Amino acid sequence: MANPPIPTSAARAAVNAAATLTRELEQRVLTPAVEAVTSDGRKQRWEKHKQERRAELTTGTIEAVRALGAEAGMDDIARHIGVSKTVLYRYFADKNDLAAAVTLAYVESTIMPRLIEALSGDIGDYRLVQATISVYVETVSSDPNVYRFTMARPSASRPVAADAEKIFAGALESTLETRFAARGAQTSGARTWATAMVGATTRAVEEWISSPDRTARALTDELTMMVWSSLVGIVQAGGDPEAFAANPPKLPPA
Repeated sequence: MANPPIPTSAARAAVNAAATLTRELEQRVLTPAVEAVTSDGRKQRWEKHKQERRAELTTGTIEAVRALGAEAGMDDIARHIGVSKTVLYRYFADKNDLAAAVTLAYVESTIMPRLIEALSGDIGDYRLVQATISVYVETVSSDPNVYRFTMARPSASRPVAADAEKIFAGALESTLETRFAARGAQTSGARTWATAMVGATTRAVEEWISSPDRTARALTDELTMMVWSSLVGIVQAGGDPEAFAANPPKLPPA
């Protein structure tokens, strides 16, 4: 797999895919929390205030979780922010609702900008894979409490994290389609491959962040080895599963 600079169209496609899916995620998170706005001016002002206040409390929660840990309760979070728990429940149905809002904010403000910057880089294919994985691993390792509170949270907020992974996969899918097409390879499997790569990476990072038995660099190298080997095999088979099955890459003799 050669290493030409990333086509501008690939970067643009990745950014557009991420932006579209992020808007869908915002809609899913915010719509249940905000009542339908009518023509009543007072109600419109209240809804605007409600959304702004939710955003402020969400930002405060992120700082609280960073300081107190992923297991911080509503009382702890409210105390750290400087409000009563009653105030939190006025704007969030429960802790899962709060965690969902935090997940969205964390994805939008921290993870996605860094991943899009990596995907948009004017670098070769191998370096692109390595850089993208490194950005994700380094972001998580530098903010483990927030990551555990959001993306790795085993609760009702998990669907929001799953939607965030869909955003990552959508951006990667667009990049794969452009780069594979430039090599004359089929792109019909791009969604499957992108979803599998994102899923494997996020699961591996979740396991690692709960028990960091190796460095972030070592984890990045291991994941890069897996993803790059997959991409090379796919391109060598022209993106055709039948061609791949007919002549799969050979393992060295045992």
